[in-house]
Amino acid sequence: MKDVLRKAFAPILDVFESGDDPVVYKASHRTILIVMSFLFSVLASSVCLLSWGAEDKGFLIPVVVFGLVGFVGFVVGTLGTDRAVAKIWGNKS
Repeated sequence: MKDVLRKAFAPILDVFESGDDPVVYKASHRTILIVMSFLFSVLASSVCLLSWGAEDKGFLIPVVVFGLVGFVGFVVGTLGTDRAVAKIWGNKS
């Protein structure tokens, strides 16, 4: 199942898994990435639910941005390699 999902999300994962430079990875980085992705998703959902009845649809900008950040974080955190997770945090050797 994981291989099927990795193929489905390959356009996202390929961006972060490319390269052959050395990376610094710690197991806590993956956990923190998933937690932060969850928080971004909660933020996007909260803004959407609290602003849904507004006449001005400008609230959709932060909903889309925070939702995409949360989605990409979940994909990389759950399906990505150690290199992808390290690239999310920045490669500081």
